[in-house]
Formats: sequence, C-alpha cells, structure tokens
Amino acid sequence: MQETDHYAPVRGARIVLADDDGVRAAMTGSWLAQMGWEVHVLAQVPGHRFTETGPAPRPAPPAPSAATVTPDELASALAGGLTAVLDVGPSAGYRAGHVPGAWHTSRSQLAEALRAVAARRYVFTAPDEALARFAAADANRLTSAEVAVLAGGLPAWRAAGRVVSADAPRFAAPPVDSYRRPYEGTDNPVCAMQDYLHWEYGLVAQLDRDGTHNFRVL
Repeated sequence: MQETDHYAPVRGARIVLADDDGVRAAMTGSWLAQMGWEVHVLAQVPGHRFTETGPAPRPAPPAPSAATVTPDELASALAGGLTAVLDVGPSAGYRAGHVPGAWHTSRSQLAEALRAVAARRYVFTAPDEALARFAAADANRLTSAEVAVLAGGLPAWRAAGRVVSADAPRFAAPPVDSYRRPYEGTDNPVCAMQDYLHWEYGLVAQLDRDGTHNFRVL
C-alpha cells in the first residue's frame, strides 16, 4: 500500500493482484479499491504456480537515441573541464553515490538546471541508462550545447572501476522527488513529529473538505 504511485502511476488504472496464500491480495485490494482504483484479485492461485524468477518485466516506451560516452571517455573529459555531468536518477540514490562532481536534477526541473549549470557539453547519467536518454532528448530541445549519455549509466561507471562519490552533493535545482519523514532518524525536532500526528489525526476532516480524493469506505 505504501507509495502506490511508484508502481501504479496511472490514476484509476486497473490493478490485478495475486498471492500464494489467499490473504494478502484481498487485503491490499480492499484498500486500493477504497482509494479509487479498479482492483481485481486472482482467486485460488496455488503456491506452486509461482515459478517465475528474475526481474519483473518493465513495459516502457523505447528510449530515444543519443550520443554516448564510455566511462573512460567521461573521466578524460572531466579532467579537461568544460563538461558537466547531470545525474537524473532519484535524489536519494545520488546522495548515496554519484560520478564525482556530478550535479543532480530531475527531468521536470531540467530547464532550471541547465540555466544553473553552464557548460559546453552535458553528459547525462542515471542508474538506468534509459532515463538518462529521455533527459538528454529533453536537453537537446532546450540547449545548443553538446549533449551525451554515459553508456550503461552509473553501473557501468562502477564496473569500470571508477570512483563513486557520496561527498559534496550539488543540486542544480532543489530536489522534489523525496522528503524526510518526521519519524525517520533521531535528530528531528519534537514539533515535526507532533505536526505529523496532527496531520494524520486530521485526515478524516481533510477528506470531508476535499471532493476530488475518490476515497470511499467499502
């Protein structure tokens, strides 16, 4: 139920759930249905039918074509200056490790990022090369500078034995893809946790005021 938007980004889409014990899918489906989703549960699926292994398929449109650079080529370019690396992956992953000197931005803030980081050449990278390619296509419409993509993304950079840095993060635009929950960590002020509790206790009244939420009790 947490962060449904990560795997069901189309609001109101049809969701089909299955499990191997006949309990979890029905429970999850009940909550999703109350949130306005069209939900179906596969009934009586025996546990031995769950035999598929490996990463789940990720249907997605084909990534745009883009000029690419290898990790070695990017390292040489960074040593010579004039090249800026823009990491368009999740900001949490960027904080954990990135190409040294790379800036972070999201695709939605790309125009702002290009104004903040002036360069003759931009190289886009991300944990998934496809994401970098989409960002590079956006950049080609926004700038006359040379645009390229790190082939293989950050995994290829790591595999080439290149240093990954978690120091001195640089944000070309304020990150908008994550926030720190008030109950995470031990150094948050008490007022932050209290504000969170006030928000949670007030959810029912908030739903009464908001006519677009689609939540209904089954």
